[in-house]
Amino acid sequence: MSETIDIEPGLIDPDAAGFSPSRLADALAFATDHEIAWSRNIDDQLGKGEFEPPPWNEILGPTKPRGGPAGVVMRRGRLAATWGDAARADMTFSVAKSYLAILAGLAVMDGLIDHVHARVAESALDDHFDSAQNRNITWQHLLQQTSEWEGTLWDKPDLIDRNRRLGADPDNSRKGQHRDLQPPGEYWEYNDVRVNRLSLSLLQLFRRPLDQVLAERIMTPIGASDDWSWNAYRNAQVSIGGVSMPSVPGGSHWGGGLWIGARDQARLGQLILQRGAWEGRQLLPESWIDAMLTPCAINPEYGYLWWLNTDRARYPAASAGAAAAVGAGGNSILVDPAHDLVLVARWLDGAALNPLIAQTIAAITD
Repeated sequence: MSETIDIEPGLIDPDAAGFSPSRLADALAFATDHEIAWSRNIDDQLGKGEFEPPPWNEILGPTKPRGGPAGVVMRRGRLAATWGDAARADMTFSVAKSYLAILAGLAVMDGLIDHVHARVAESALDDHFDSAQNRNITWQHLLQQTSEWEGTLWDKPDLIDRNRRLGADPDNSRKGQHRDLQPPGEYWEYNDVRVNRLSLSLLQLFRRPLDQVLAERIMTPIGASDDWSWNAYRNAQVSIGGVSMPSVPGGSHWGGGLWIGARDQARLGQLILQRGAWEGRQLLPESWIDAMLTPCAINPEYGYLWWLNTDRARYPAASAGAAAAVGAGGNSILVDPAHDLVLVARWLDGAALNPLIAQTIAAITD
């Protein structure tokens, strides 16, 4: 596995990456032909109640129109192929959650978090972890989405995402309705409000805007462009040490979020594939990569804000050791160590992802 990647325009080489050029071209044509059935005007899409009905679907952060299908294929640390506008910085929705897991790893590396089983209340700069329901929540609970945190953040109550279901044709008829909360660690639920609470807690540790930490510690060292941004809601400002700072969301559920291009996402995926190492530097501890990709006890398809392929249940075409950062709108970063592969897809119909993975792996020649 290479520790250096080169993904500048003109350096695409499917042969050197171990692909059949013609079969890989067929895979890319498949991706291009299977665009998600979303409006290219994100405002229209969110206004249709993509995630919840009014008034809870109020948009709090900036939005931008999306581009067309795009993506990147890398293998052996080499750029094998791109399709669409792979440099365009688009909204990524919940892919941002996986970046928060990386920031949590930096906090552990820096000693800001003693261990993931430490209670978040011990370092909180507010009273959001004082209640009986919240006081025993640990960092691991927040990272695994098992915290059952109760409260309201940036005018959004955690109730919005209670009873939320994911997957193909999920039944979300009870989403937003009351559900008795369980003790932390005993119930898994995909809840954007709670992920945003994790982001605020990390901000309180670093005492710096998280986009600055990410840029300095991860994105600049891996050679990412300057085109990406992480955008907060209009009401998500906090004062830390007398300085007002934005608290960024772990998605674009209510606007804002991480806006980034497929090429930059491929570099991030390559960093995970290289177990946190880049050009001789260990940007993230290997032990954190292992922890981040360890299955949650009550949801083995989830780690620390990364989706896992345990028993090949989520992506049958990929290896069992594959992991993915996934966001609404057909946004994915797939990392498959068994094939030394990074696959980034943007605006892809959800049902097309596993066939795209299958076609891409079938194009491997050695």
